[in-house]
Amino acid sequence: MELNDSPRKMLQSGCDRLGIETRPGMLDQFLAYVDELRRWNRAYNLTAIRDVRQMIIRHVFDSLVIVPHVSRDLIDVGSGAGLPGIPFAIARPDVGVRLVESNGKRIRFLHAVVRRLALANVRICPGRVESACPSAPARVTIVCRAFSSLANFIQVTAHMGDTDARWLAMKGKLDPMELQGLSHGFRLCATLQVVVPMLDEERHLVIVERGGDKVDT
Repeated sequence: MELNDSPRKMLQSGCDRLGIETRPGMLDQFLAYVDELRRWNRAYNLTAIRDVRQMIIRHVFDSLVIVPHVSRDLIDVGSGAGLPGIPFAIARPDVGVRLVESNGKRIRFLHAVVRRLALANVRICPGRVESACPSAPARVTIVCRAFSSLANFIQVTAHMGDTDARWLAMKGKLDPMELQGLSHGFRLCATLQVVVPMLDEERHLVIVERGGDKVDT
């Protein structure tokens, strides 16, 4: 049974199921991230999850579900403990990742993780989301995980993305009313149901772009 496997075997199994090729040293980086999360959690309470295997499932795997849907630079807003940005950056070292976070303790944690894991593709952007990353690349994906409502997420990050930008909201169960509250000038491009390995809970990705109305489900 996968939940009784070692953390390394769990990680390999989850990456296989997500279609993510594991290069040499990648699993070690995931394990080091979880280790840092556990150590810092004792003092900073970064997450309510304490069990290593549940951290792998609910933080690492839950973050990695976006990998097949992102091929451009990523901005992780309200990054907190680096979710989904850090696991994504480990899986895709060829893609630039910016972590936007305003809390000082979490920022110190993110700097410590980036140093330990030697994540050359990660840049930490301290400050409030409303004013962060004004010089972001035009072709960028702006992602949030448990950050706010969809409408608020788009509103406070609209300055980060040009005409070619894409917004990706990570959700559990979908609220149809929430999908109808987009600001003028944005369109709901797609809603996708995704499966997190070893997690029996609903997960969805909501993709938004600038422009007129079009929805794929």
